[in-house]
Amino acid sequence: MSYNLLKGKRGVIFGALDHLSLAWKVAEHAVAEGAVITLTNTPIAVRMGELQTLAEKLQAKIIPADATNIQDLEKVFTESINILGGKIDFVLHSIGMSPNVRKKRTYDDLDYDLLEKTLDISALSFHKMLQVAKKRDAIADGGSVVALSYVAAQRTFFGYNDMADAKSLLESIARSFGYIYGREKNVRINTISQSPTLTTAGSGIKGMENLMDFANKMSPLGNADADECAGYCITLFSDLTRKVTMQNLYHDGGFSSMGMSLRAMNQYKDFREYTDENGHIVYG
Repeated sequence: MSYNLLKGKRGVIFGALDHLSLAWKVAEHAVAEGAVITLTNTPIAVRMGELQTLAEKLQAKIIPADATNIQDLEKVFTESINILGGKIDFVLHSIGMSPNVRKKRTYDDLDYDLLEKTLDISALSFHKMLQVAKKRDAIADGGSVVALSYVAAQRTFFGYNDMADAKSLLESIARSFGYIYGREKNVRINTISQSPTLTTAGSGIKGMENLMDFANKMSPLGNADADECAGYCITLFSDLTRKVTMQNLYHDGGFSSMGMSLRAMNQYKDFREYTDENGHIVYG
């Protein structure tokens, strides 16, 4: 059901890759609520993913760009304003990737060059995006920016690795930039801490299916799925939340407030999947 919450608004969606992407769902919901949008991801993601299918469905232009590159970000905002016919009302940052996770480096054996890439892609890109937008005065007065985070920014989760550090930095950027952008331009900046969701990127985290199952059993309302996350993003893009800023907002079925639930109490007693060749548990 559409409520026309974004009627007449212009948006930029960073990070849609395929139909499993949270950004993909947000883009669909935004257009259904009356917005016009542009889509952006890295050139290789545009070539290898399904973004063209989404663009055709939503009649949205794709602007290939590396979100860690200032010149590319300048192009995204300049072209989006030209394509959409005015300043941007909302932006979604749904970007995250850890080369250490992909290469199965544990947290106590990180490659620091790869850690720098993790932080640049997953967190510093958010600061760069905001800084470029502010310097170019690309976001309209009263605009809204949302980045997707995870509770591992506050708590330790097996297998989440250096992405936890990246999410902590992401949330700090939202607070620090939110003060400045809010005071000067009435632009609000928030992060959403979403339930574990089986996206293409998330599937690389060790034990992801067990994590999702555990979170679902812990959460009174169960895990929030991608469509529900998209709906929550829409409320933050809309005029209904004009005084909400600098917040990390949990969208996790209540997981973040739980200690232990009855359903989760007797889970996961077999650790063989997480042991090395000598039978020792690998905690990283």
